Amino acid sequence: MKKNILVVDDSALMRRVICDIINSDTTFQATDVCRDGLEAYQKLKTTTYDVVILDVNMPRMDGLELLEKLQQDKIRATIIMVSTLTTKDADVTIRAMELGAIDFVTKPCNMIEAKGEDFKGRLLRMLRAVVRSDAARSLISSTPRSVEPINVPVKIPKTVERTVGGNKNKLVALACSTGGPKALQSVIPYLPADMNAPMVLVQHMPVGFTKSMADRLDEISKIRVKEAQEGDVLKKGWVYIAPGGKHMEIQKKADGSHVVRLNDQPAIGGLRPCANVTYESLRSSGYDEIVCVVLTGMGSDGTGGILSLKQRKKLHIISQDAKSCVVYGMPKAIAEAGVVDEVVPLTEVAHTIIKNVGVQ
Repeated sequence: MKKNILVVDDSALMRRVICDIINSDTTFQATDVCRDGLEAYQKLKTTTYDVVILDVNMPRMDGLELLEKLQQDKIRATIIMVSTLTTKDADVTIRAMELGAIDFVTKPCNMIEAKGEDFKGRLLRMLRAVVRSDAARSLISSTPRSVEPINVPVKIPKTVERTVGGNKNKLVALACSTGGPKALQSVIPYLPADMNAPMVLVQHMPVGFTKSMADRLDEISKIRVKEAQEGDVLKKGWVYIAPGGKHMEIQKKADGSHVVRLNDQPAIGGLRPCANVTYESLRSSGYDEIVCVVLTGMGSDGTGGILSLKQRKKLHIISQDAKSCVVYGMPKAIAEAGVVDEVVPLTEVAHTIIKNVGVQ
């Protein structure tokens, strides 16, 4: 049976293009279309769809307002946002994922791009990944009604001492993709400000979106979060997010410190940033132990880099479990490689990280 898709966009031409893309795949059918969030709200009150493709900017009721309304009325829907590459829309898209959207695809700048193979491929890959996931359907119901700056104490297990000074020098290196922006909101805000390690983080996102995501995570977290910049010196209690459109490497300096190096080398498997690049750069780092974390995402990015890194460094590898993943791809790949030390649900990831690196 084909999967039923609802398309919500104020542009009749864009609705037609998206419907044609959906109907070109025998797995899906564009069952209904709506011109704005208000029409979509009326549909969703009475009809269940496998996926909703939702535009951000629309008259009467925009995408964000629709998500808020669905949440208020406890109407469950699996939603993929379509967002343009602007700073304003990036901020709105990050907020949309707080309100329950699964992930997003970037909207083409013109009709030539909209009818091109790149947009078609990205949209269909996202649809295929999401419809396979049972977790995706439950995410919107588990999203809090609002996300405000929080101070959540992380319970440190008795086996972890609050260490300072001469303990082992550790780093956390996290990778995620589809479903990652939402998943990170269940991890980063639950890390304490005095985490005894820096974290480097690779999330597959376009230029601009990583800055919006970093700023929002910093706002709602105790730990400090920033989009990484060239030359940033890694500090404990900070999270450095690889900027969209750049590969991020970590370089050891003569004084023992570690700095961020960004480059414009070609995308690897369509990915820039690529987690494998970051992991492989850590082979020559000065860290005694690296805690590698792999969360929800399509494909296998991270596995090759972690396996390479394991040849040179002591690792502790944490993988998100299948049930809590939006897409069980990247965590599955590293688990099947047979090197994972702990498989945990998303809600236990922050606790597991702190269990392994401690606090200052």
